[in-house]
Amino acid sequence: MKIFTTLARHRATSVALMMAAGSLTALDVAAAVPIPGLFSTGTDNVGAVLLAGAADTHYALSKSGGDGPSVGTSGFVAPDSGFPIGYWVANTATSKWLAPAVNAAATYDATSNGIYTWTLSFNLSGYDPLSASFSGRWATDNSGQIKLNGTLLAVGSSSGFNTWTNFSSTGGSFATGLNTLDFIVTNLAQSGGNPTGLQVQFLSSSVTPVPEPESYGMLLAGLGLVGFVTRRRLLHSGVLA
Repeated sequence: MKIFTTLARHRATSVALMMAAGSLTALDVAAAVPIPGLFSTGTDNVGAVLLAGAADTHYALSKSGGDGPSVGTSGFVAPDSGFPIGYWVANTATSKWLAPAVNAAATYDATSNGIYTWTLSFNLSGYDPLSASFSGRWATDNSGQIKLNGTLLAVGSSSGFNTWTNFSSTGGSFATGLNTLDFIVTNLAQSGGNPTGLQVQFLSSSVTPVPEPESYGMLLAGLGLVGFVTRRRLLHSGVLA
């Protein structure tokens, strides 16, 4: 009977050790989540589309070169119909065009090209940047480039306003902490009927949280306690001298 009791104790202890080790593995491989702070153009903080004419403050706007009306620090949601929609790809259920002014049809850059930089910032503090990835598509009036923390991700054509262009990024281009995603749009000079804008639609994103150091400490302490109890029982049973 004593032998069977000892074996049962050893078996229970082994199960406890395996469960603790499994917990450590599960903690190390945390569940991936969507990247916080990635917003399609023309959406609010929960991803719902904004009304036409609303300001989208997720994307900071700046301009260099060109001429025509000055721009503010953010863009405005374009309506679903009326010029330039029809020439531009349509707004979607999850993204909208942004223009520099409430009047999306306003003309810019009559005599020289204007460069419009739309910047989306997001923070990966508490996440593993090497695990990060996203994919999406964009449209621009006219051509454009996408840069993540200065690294070129995609280039759009001069007729980028009437078709979607896909983009994506994985791993190495992401940074710990603050990240900046720049959509740099070149509006080609034209004397009239020359609006400019940007539409971005994120299709997927993923990043893995980094477990808190306290979580590892507590689990390792538990493993140490199980090991101590196991050794005591083995000594008591005479398995260890």
